[in-house]
Amino acid sequence: MIRRILENSEYRRVLDNIFSLTGIQMLQYLIPLITFPYLTRVLGPSKFGKIAFATAFIAYLNFLTEYGFNYSAPRDISIHRDNEEEISEIYNSIMVAKIILMFISFFILLVIVFSINIFKTDYWLYFITFGIVLGNVLFPVWFFQGIEKMRYITILRILSSTIATIFIFIFVKGSNDYIYVPLINSLALITVGAYSQIIISRKFRVKFIKPSLNKIKKQLTDGWFLFISSISISVCTISNRFVLGLFVSSEVVAYYSVAEEITKAFQSLLNSVSQAMYPYFSRIQSKNKERAKYEFKKIIIIMSFLSLFLSIFLIFSAPFIINIFAGRRYAVSVSLLQILSLILLPAGISTIMGLQGLLAFGRAEEFGKIYFTASVIHLVLLFVFIYFLSVKGPAIAFVITNFIILSLIYNSLKNQRIL
Repeated sequence: MIRRILENSEYRRVLDNIFSLTGIQMLQYLIPLITFPYLTRVLGPSKFGKIAFATAFIAYLNFLTEYGFNYSAPRDISIHRDNEEEISEIYNSIMVAKIILMFISFFILLVIVFSINIFKTDYWLYFITFGIVLGNVLFPVWFFQGIEKMRYITILRILSSTIATIFIFIFVKGSNDYIYVPLINSLALITVGAYSQIIISRKFRVKFIKPSLNKIKKQLTDGWFLFISSISISVCTISNRFVLGLFVSSEVVAYYSVAEEITKAFQSLLNSVSQAMYPYFSRIQSKNKERAKYEFKKIIIIMSFLSLFLSIFLIFSAPFIINIFAGRRYAVSVSLLQILSLILLPAGISTIMGLQGLLAFGRAEEFGKIYFTASVIHLVLLFVFIYFLSVKGPAIAFVITNFIILSLIYNSLKNQRIL
């Protein structure tokens, strides 16, 4: 069986993409984990919590610029991968749309920062952290996913993380240097993003042309339901620490953020498998739906066992992991990490079902509706649980929401006979 997989060029490409994206996600979290113990100790819970809150807020604006392109663009580029002219049209239309959305995001940032006191106090922190949005606009991960050349993402992400890590150790020496952390991360990502544009132009011969207004409108229209789902996903993933920060101190936000960051590191391993297979499933589905359904069911079984294993591992290793990566001052984070580890099982399965099931089979509208429903439920749970349970509230709400998402996606796939 292994020989048959290795002899099949399509399977080899998918495996290469899986290993590349898994490598990206591991290194994207492992390299910062070198600085993670350093920053939690040097900055202390107060300043570390401020950075976590600002990053969570800017992540909303980043989701606005991503729109739904991280889902729609890889699919479109994968389908037209042999047509250089069409790829150039798609690429330029999306880039222009993202730049427009970035300016809208910055305007929103200006209004909020200078209108609300909680933001006005540290306005420079938010403006500097916004550099991450510019860096992500310049670095089109969706393009490399679409042409199934994930190695470029791996190399560029490693470069960005390595640059940031080196300069953080050089410039961040005490709690008063906290502003350098988002500055360094932003500049590293912007630099790598600019370099990726050179690679796309020279290596893949994408022409930088002025797209028509109709092409830009088409990309925005095609990505609308995916945008709704992206915003809804952001409500479920980013709102936890942001809403918590509206009610509690920066120190408490730091305790929660430490647990959430570690959980995300494990969850990213599961997400990388799904993201790597998405272009492949989109292409197979357009040619042979029955074959796509057969392979879809196999990957669900594999992901279920992998998700369960990681969840159990994280529950039992939580005290050790927190002590190593955050220190004794973050002992509160242990129980939070154990609660959040329960997310890995439903999230790992629902990500595969959502991307390879609903999106690859052209059910973007249904995908958006599910996540919109889940986001509304999550916001209600979030405020109620924070009120009664304080810092444990977001963790418990997040677990419940992920099981709701899994059940909604499963029922949808059953009703549409994809499963």
